[in-house]
Amino acid sequence: MRYASIRDMDISNGNGIGVALFTQGCHFHCKNCFNKSTWDFDGGKEFTRETCNKFMKLVNRPFIKRVSILGGEPLAKENIYDVLQTIIEIRKSVTDIIIWVYTGYTFEEVKRLKYGKEILDNVDTIVDGRYVDELRDLTLEFRGSSNQNIWKKINNVWVNTTE
Repeated sequence: MRYASIRDMDISNGNGIGVALFTQGCHFHCKNCFNKSTWDFDGGKEFTRETCNKFMKLVNRPFIKRVSILGGEPLAKENIYDVLQTIIEIRKSVTDIIIWVYTGYTFEEVKRLKYGKEILDNVDTIVDGRYVDELRDLTLEFRGSSNQNIWKKINNVWVNTTE
């Protein structure tokens, strides 16, 4: 897997203080995407064992309550297995952390992806749907267009919490 960047102190991609991993590569190419530099699967940097170790040190700080994984497209076939392995490593290391994944796939599409069920079993929040520029709404929290949804796992049941 390749990644575009890591934010060691993130307050904009989920509730509370978190760490954000921006994966590299996306097939969707949404019109006016805020992160076009992450589209190229050959761009960014390689997510090596050393990078993962540094990332895990950031995640393990006592004031970090959330990890957000976005992109690019973290659930693209080129990324999903490594994203899953990273999520599993986070879960083993910090059991009470909240994990968010932002994806252009709809929740129903995620369920059908190879490794999709495993992703859903190990994360707490999914922000789904492709960005649609014509539905852009700057008043929305944690999403860019009104077609996107925020799914939260509550008592092990997925609930669409979009207002």
